[in-house]
This record gives sequence, C-alpha cells and structure tokens, in this order.
Amino acid sequence: MERFSQLLDRLLYAPQRTIKLKLMADYFIHAPDPDRGIALAALAGALDLKSAKPALIRQLGMQRVDPELFGWSYDFVGDLAETVALIWPERPTNAASPELGKIPALLADLKPAEAGVLLESWLDTLDATGRWALLKLITGGLRVGVSARLAKMALGDAFGISADDIEEIWHGLEPPYEPLFAWLEGTAPRPDMSNRAVFRPLMLASPLEEMELEKLPLADYEAEWKWDGIRVQLASRAGERRLYSRTGDDISSAFPDIVDFMGFDGVLDGELLVVRDGEIAPFNDLQQRLNRKRVTAKMLQQHPAHIRLYDILFDGAEDLRSLGFEERRARLEAFWDREKPERTDISELVPFDSPAALEALRAGCRGAQIEGLMLKRRDSIYQAGRPKGPWFKWKRDALTVDTVVMYAQRGHGRRSSIYSDYTFGAWRDGEAGLELVPVGKAYSGFTDEELKRLDKWVRDNTVNRFGPVREVTQSLVVEVAFDSVHRSSRHKSGVAMRSPRFHRIRWDKPAEEADRLESLEKLID
Repeated sequence: MERFSQLLDRLLYAPQRTIKLKLMADYFIHAPDPDRGIALAALAGALDLKSAKPALIRQLGMQRVDPELFGWSYDFVGDLAETVALIWPERPTNAASPELGKIPALLADLKPAEAGVLLESWLDTLDATGRWALLKLITGGLRVGVSARLAKMALGDAFGISADDIEEIWHGLEPPYEPLFAWLEGTAPRPDMSNRAVFRPLMLASPLEEMELEKLPLADYEAEWKWDGIRVQLASRAGERRLYSRTGDDISSAFPDIVDFMGFDGVLDGELLVVRDGEIAPFNDLQQRLNRKRVTAKMLQQHPAHIRLYDILFDGAEDLRSLGFEERRARLEAFWDREKPERTDISELVPFDSPAALEALRAGCRGAQIEGLMLKRRDSIYQAGRPKGPWFKWKRDALTVDTVVMYAQRGHGRRSSIYSDYTFGAWRDGEAGLELVPVGKAYSGFTDEELKRLDKWVRDNTVNRFGPVREVTQSLVVEVAFDSVHRSSRHKSGVAMRSPRFHRIRWDKPAEEADRLESLEKLID
C-alpha cells in the first residue's frame, strides 16, 4: 500500500504529462502482481468496490471526531478522502497495513457495517498519505490528473507496446489483469479477443482552421455533417453485444434500446442521438440518458435512442480498417442494406463544389442539431488516434453572452482549496423587480493567473454560505461561450447551455449591463 500511496501523491503534484507517464510506467514495471493490476484498475476507473461508499467513510470520520469539527473541516478542505485522512486520530495497533492487491477481495460481499469495521482497522495502520490513498482507492475518485487513456499509455511505455494494442484487448479482461501483464512481459501469448466484442480505438478528426480550407485539395475529400450527439462504437461478436463511448467506456446498460437490436456481427462507428418522429432532439434530451446505470421504461419511451452511422470497422470477422474511406463507406451501405439494424441510419454525405459552398453549409447548420462539418479524405484508412490530415472537423462558431457570477464552489484534487466552479446568471423581470436567474455553470476557460484573481474576488465578495458553496455579490460580469442553448425544465431559468466556458472576464463592465434571459431564449435551436 505504501508504494501505491507514494505514486498517487507524486501524481497529484506532477503537472507535466510526461512526468505522470514516467511515474506510472516505473510503478507498473517494479510493483508485484496483483498490486499493479489493482493500481491500474483504479487509475483507469475500472475498480468498483461497492461495499464502501462515501456515506460510510463520512460516518467513520464523524465517529472519531466531533461531527461539528468534521463538518467545518470538510467544508474547508472540500474533499472527503483528504478530510478524513488529515483529521483521523490514530489509535495504537499491532495490525498490519492492508496489502493493495488483497483489498478488493477482502471487501467483496461485505455488508456496509462489516466493511466499516475493516476499513476503520486499516486506517489506524496508515499515515495520512496512506489513509488518503486508501480512501481514494475505495471511493474510486482518484482525481490525480490521470485518465484511463493516460494509464494505458503509461503501461504501453513501460513494456514497449502501443496503447492502442492494449485498448483492443482491455474490455475482455478483468482486474488484476495478470494475463495482460504476462503478455506485456513476454511470458505468455497475447490474450485472444477474436471472438469478443471488445473496443477498437476510434479515429478522430483535427480542428480545421479557416486559413487551412483554401490549402486543402478539396477534390480528395468527402463532407458530412457533424451531428450534435456523442460518438459511440457498436461492437457485436459471437452473441456478445456492447455499446462503447469514444473513450472506451461500456455504456451498454444505459441504452438497452440500442443493444437489443444489435443482432449483427461487426463493429460500427456512429453518433448517439435522441430521435422522435424522425426529428433529432436537442442535446439536452440526450443528456437525460447519459451517465445512468439503469434506465426506466418511461425514459426509454420519452427519450428514444438512435445511432447515425459514420463508418464500419469490422464486417463479421473481416477487419476493414486498412481500406480507404470511400471503400469502407460502400461496405457500410452494403452492410446496412443487408442487416437493416433497427434504430440506426447512415449519415448522409453532403455535396459541395467549392470552399464557398462549404462555408455556406457550415454557416447554415445552426438550429438543426448539427455542430458543423466533417471533411474526410476518400483514401484515408481508419487509424486510431488523431492523425493530421485525413479527417478534419469544422465546428460552427461558438455563441457568447454576458452573464453575472452568482455562486462559487471549490474544485477537486489540486483545486480543492480554490474557488474554480462558477454558477452565472442572466437578468429577467421578477415579481420584486429585476432579478438574476442561473443559466449555467463553468469551470474552464480561464488562465491560472485569472483563477487566482477570481478566487480572491470570491473570498472578498462573499455574502452567504451554503456548505461548500459561496453566494457572492452580483457585481462580476463574465462573457461565457457555449455551443448551443436548449429549453430545460430542470433549471429555474428554463434554459440549459451546451458546453459553457469562460470566454472573457469583464472586470470593467457594470453588472446591470449583462444580458437578459430573453437574449438566451432567442438563441434556442
């Protein structure tokens, strides 16, 4: 456990990506089995210890210290694992520290009360860093700046294997991944996934700058719409059916209305949408379906899922990725005509004859649940990652409005002591006169220096506190950029923004000159 806690501690304070990769690679090489497999699962977000939830950890903390003191400490620190790790009063014990590789098995099938007794005994054997690492491991929220993809890249760096090769067998394996490490070390063959519905890394597009358009040999490219949903992969093999997000997360359980109709044998690439009566619903409707482990019959009826297909990677057992886009497109159309999978269709190709025609298409796509255009070379093979040149995405320009900061909350991980999450509002006429109503929340778009100044402003302008949230004076204007805005019954304002982020902080602008809610409503698709 000590080696793992040191790894997490160093990852937390290592800002450079290259250093994080080196730290993890060194750990994977030198840590023993099954410790390194459990660490890999935790870093990749693939470890689920169901018997120890945050509520249990909070309860243990309040049993050891005064609940009022615990509440104030948690409010100040802003992170449950860090709070308990720092405030935990140690008791003398002769018990041994927990072994990382054995923790999941020891917690498996325990009732919460039993898990609490075991966890309490472990916390007494560890120092503050060890307690923090243990609690992060158990809750699953490491927040040390490592994504699942980065962890797999580090594993590949450690053993000289590409992360894409690891990705292609990842979903057929379970922690602690001993067959995976045996293959990486050359002591066993590559795990055979030929008959499994595993994830294949997606090919991604590079952003297209306007000055690049004139330089492209447009005769070599096809254009298609960039639909406003989420990119997914449908994998069906030997009766096993799975739906994956673009990052390789298995989201099958949230979309049974898609998976139930995957009676084909192959791997397809497409966009997940909500479609009613042939019309694509706003992205906000799709959000109702995302990040759910279970979905109700009512949700399935009100928000029916649909896949708009872009590409085909496998037709049965035949790997088509080495074919050019034009050939794959023909194979996709033939596949769809043959299989006719329900709740799917094929994204149309968009004809154009000049750069001006493309610009007109892009300018006219707002309001049709389309984010912009995709340009794909006709001869481009399907390559994992984001190769420069074969595919481009040309998104429509962002929308902007001036809003007023209403609330601020501390972030997580390195930002746990800094106010970095901001709720902002727009003006409308209320019963008592002009009032602000929240229209969005953002935690990106500012520099580190701007964040320091924002944090100080929040502390100097707080008028009320609600746990970790501070209400501030209605005096700071921020220009917010966003992709689109939709009706929403979940928000007091009646609207919801898509991907809001800070565009500019208007320290100079009076709050009364910020935009009204009507300005946002006019932008609704």
